[in-house]
Amino acid sequence: MRAMLFEGVGTPLREATIETPSPGPGQVLLDVRACAVCRTDLHVVDGDLTEPKLPLVLGHEVVGAVRQVGDGVERFAPGDRVGVPWLGWTCGSCGYCKTARENLCDDARFTGYHLDGGYAEQTVADERYCFAIPEGYPDLQAAPLLCAGLIGYRSYRMAGDAERLGLYGFGGAAHIITRQGMLRVRSSLANWAPSGPAVPTKLHPSRSTPRSSSRRWAIWCRRPCEPW
Repeated sequence: MRAMLFEGVGTPLREATIETPSPGPGQVLLDVRACAVCRTDLHVVDGDLTEPKLPLVLGHEVVGAVRQVGDGVERFAPGDRVGVPWLGWTCGSCGYCKTARENLCDDARFTGYHLDGGYAEQTVADERYCFAIPEGYPDLQAAPLLCAGLIGYRSYRMAGDAERLGLYGFGGAAHIITRQGMLRVRSSLANWAPSGPAVPTKLHPSRSTPRSSSRRWAIWCRRPCEPW
């Protein structure tokens, strides 16, 4: 199969033909349909993450179709479309793994760092850390959700019912979750319907029809997301 290989800091990725991997117990072999580029990939290439497997196939925002399954695989079957995230393997037996905090496992291995990732025509992945991709998400749009969307959503969920959200930095995760947060605010404000006369909006100068206050705020909340 064709793959883009990383062979060390200071060298560009190299297109190469390598042996197609075979799925081991608990693994699935995927035909890669899309793999997004994450800032972490650049950290690996630049040497900020210092212990990559070499040579390495980068890429941990992978969408693929199951081609073959290894022994013991129960969650997926050939033809299923799945996503592969950064967290690629854990021991399953430590205190963190037993309390649903596998991301803290001391022996964790990561896709596109310790394990070959998705910058290739095929890749293998542990079925425990693959996600079923729902219909309606095109491959290209689903791929960034496997890292940027995942970590953004986790933070968003932990924020609970907070009325204000603060974002540090503005990479892919913040970009995605900002839209989700603004949609929530828009929904809340759209339900706010004060009494009194309609308030004209200045957000759309081309419109001559006044809008209510609630509608005006709903439009304001949507505008930062419209380029999407």
